[in-house]
Amino acid sequence: MGTTKKSKIYNVTFIIVLIVLIIPQTRLPIQVFMNKAIALIIKPSVIDVSERKTLIDYNWKLKDTSNNTYDFSSAKGKVVVINFWATWCPPCIAEMPSLEALFQSYKGNKDVVFLFVSNEEKEKLYEFMINHNFSFQVYQSVSAYPKNFNVSSIPRTFIIDRNGTIVIDKSGAANWNSNHITTVIDELLIAF
Repeated sequence: MGTTKKSKIYNVTFIIVLIVLIIPQTRLPIQVFMNKAIALIIKPSVIDVSERKTLIDYNWKLKDTSNNTYDFSSAKGKVVVINFWATWCPPCIAEMPSLEALFQSYKGNKDVVFLFVSNEEKEKLYEFMINHNFSFQVYQSVSAYPKNFNVSSIPRTFIIDRNGTIVIDKSGAANWNSNHITTVIDELLIAF
């Protein structure tokens, strides 16, 4: 009799969890929570030197939510962190606080550029930034991004050294505000 009672409790719990995941209002927060847990475990890895690719094309124009343009060629000779994301993407939302913290750590350094790129409407992006109290600038592509990025899923984050070499290429949520990442960026700032 104990096993049938236990079995009924498991079944009811499973049905409740399933219903909670089906309801749109609860699905996103649960997915974000699960992705945050995963992001705490996953560390973006540095690409082996023999497998790194170097950007040959810096011909990329972007605009921010205030319609100010940004020419990617101005990032030449700097360490660049590029994050492709969307407001509806649970893994993107999950990693955003760590990206904000990383941005805060380097925002005063003129040799580090952060580009947060989305293809959504600027009003939606602006609202998302205000609601989440993020301070980094969000951009939309005005022209095609360099082929080296080859973004087919989001979030996708790149860290590029001063020579234009892609040092980290990470798809999916990750903890970007870690000693590992700050050490990588600090080393890239020194090595030039």
